[in-house]
Amino acid sequence: MPIEIKMPALSPTMEEGTLAKWLVKPGDTVRSGDIMAEIETDKATMEFEAVDEGTIVSIAVPEGSEGVKVGTVIAVLAGEDEDAGAAPAAKATAPASDSAPTPARAEPVEAPSATAAPKASTSSAGVGERVIASPLAKRIAGQKGVDLKSIKGSGPGGRIVKADVEGAQPGAAVPAATPVSAAPAVQAPVPDFGIPYEAEKLGNVRKVIARRLTEAKQTIPHIYLTVDVRLDALLKLRGELNKALEADGVKLSVNDLLIKALAKALIRVPKCNVSFAGDELRKYSRADISVAVAAPSGLITPIIFDAAVKGVAQISTEMKALADKAKAGRLQPHEFQGGTASLSNLGMFGIKQFDAVINPPQAMIMAVGAGEQRPYVVDGALSVASVMSATGSFDHRAIDGADGAQLMQAFKDLAENPLGLVA
Repeated sequence: MPIEIKMPALSPTMEEGTLAKWLVKPGDTVRSGDIMAEIETDKATMEFEAVDEGTIVSIAVPEGSEGVKVGTVIAVLAGEDEDAGAAPAAKATAPASDSAPTPARAEPVEAPSATAAPKASTSSAGVGERVIASPLAKRIAGQKGVDLKSIKGSGPGGRIVKADVEGAQPGAAVPAATPVSAAPAVQAPVPDFGIPYEAEKLGNVRKVIARRLTEAKQTIPHIYLTVDVRLDALLKLRGELNKALEADGVKLSVNDLLIKALAKALIRVPKCNVSFAGDELRKYSRADISVAVAAPSGLITPIIFDAAVKGVAQISTEMKALADKAKAGRLQPHEFQGGTASLSNLGMFGIKQFDAVINPPQAMIMAVGAGEQRPYVVDGALSVASVMSATGSFDHRAIDGADGAQLMQAFKDLAENPLGLVA
């Protein structure tokens, strides 16, 4: 029986995507794990791997098509023992809809609300049922010690694929998508006042950024706390560490040390390492730091997991690799989904101080400005020091002002006495 290949949900918030590029054509034979296409999601451009083995019969959605709903049939595969010529051609049909996906350069399709999105399978396998998963997903699950029965599959028919397993923790299920508010159905036209302009259509990533930041400012009561941090000791230590690590090809940035400082501060002040979840407060036992990176498609936040216990050299190496992947649009879901707090640094642009918008469901983000020479009182005497302003944005539903102030003080102490970052 021919196998319908459907548009996958490659991230929890994905409702539709752009089929950027096909890497196979009708008549090609594919094996499980082969890369079939590149799909632009609401977060990045990702590779879509084959789950089953067989021959591509037909392709229903041409590359470049935008607004392809999750669950839409995009191709048909004939199984290993089937006659590819006898299999029916693919028809692009979305679940519960007769409309075809929007081709490139067509008018944008209104995004469906969270409640109207196609329903995912409630479970990949019940008690006594066979787990449906790709061989690659099974191998990764075995290596990570993940129970496949606890994972919801995003592949055809609820099949568990590589992306589902990579983001799962041992013994835990992939967290369900958090419902988000839908954008207004109709937006009033924006007048141009006769000013010449060029319209650039928004990509999926920019649309999601706009929606999530609007939601964050509308639903999260922000409180902002700022401290000035003297950087002289940290800059001196960074220079010494870079000399010691030069032979290993590691070069620490100030940001690498600040990632470590924020992570350790969150462990010292656990009341700030939390998130607000409706009728409960989630208290995290480790500090996963999301770091804002400016990518061509928009802002994205790759994560340094358990940063408080990692060495600064390891943080530096991981951060460089993640930043490169982010700028190339190659981050995998488990590399940017989650995090317990965020760090945004605009110091390299000469920005002195700013207030960042919280990245939900997190409850805080640290905004870091440029280090600069300023008049500063040291041991009761006025002198010149390298000083940086850092502003914490806190979700006041989850974090009280006094607790936020303790976190800012802990961050300042760690940055000004940086030997604690390498101890």
